[in-house]
Amino acid sequence: MNKTLKLAFVALVAMLIGTNIHAQKIGHIRLDSLINSMPESKDARQKGTEYYNKLEEQVKIMSGELQSKYEDYQKQAASMSDLIKQTKEKELQDLQKRIQDFQAQAQSDLQKKNDELSKPIYEKANKAIAAVAKENGYKYILDSSIGSVVYSDPADDVMALVMKKLGISATPAPVKQTPAPTGK
Repeated sequence: MNKTLKLAFVALVAMLIGTNIHAQKIGHIRLDSLINSMPESKDARQKGTEYYNKLEEQVKIMSGELQSKYEDYQKQAASMSDLIKQTKEKELQDLQKRIQDFQAQAQSDLQKKNDELSKPIYEKANKAIAAVAKENGYKYILDSSIGSVVYSDPADDVMALVMKKLGISATPAPVKQTPAPTGK
């Protein structure tokens, strides 16, 4: 009888555990596609591109100045004394270093600007995802755009629900990246 009671208890516990495991609802979403579909993303991309173009223009101006000074140096090098040559060469090296430093700082600033522009968009999307999850009983929502899901049932894709929550009706557009300043 003791054995039967223990067996019934183990079966009851197993059934309760199994019920709890199956009761958890898991959904998935392509976060990059959602972010790209949000109207705020277009504005952020435009602002990021404008910022990039300003930085790129400054690099072109600095590079043009270096090219001009280098051409002047080449034309006059034969008639310069050693001291003047060394001074001009040092000036050219310093200008080239300033351009390189500017490019490195521009890359960092561009990344900060893009982060600053995208942060409120990601926050809004995450709030909408959390609201949809709570409203529809999801325990987990996985980002399927980063490849962390091996299998997902299409019925659990919450993209349409979150887009509806955000008032977006368009099909998600492909994700675009803002290029970094190159100095070319």
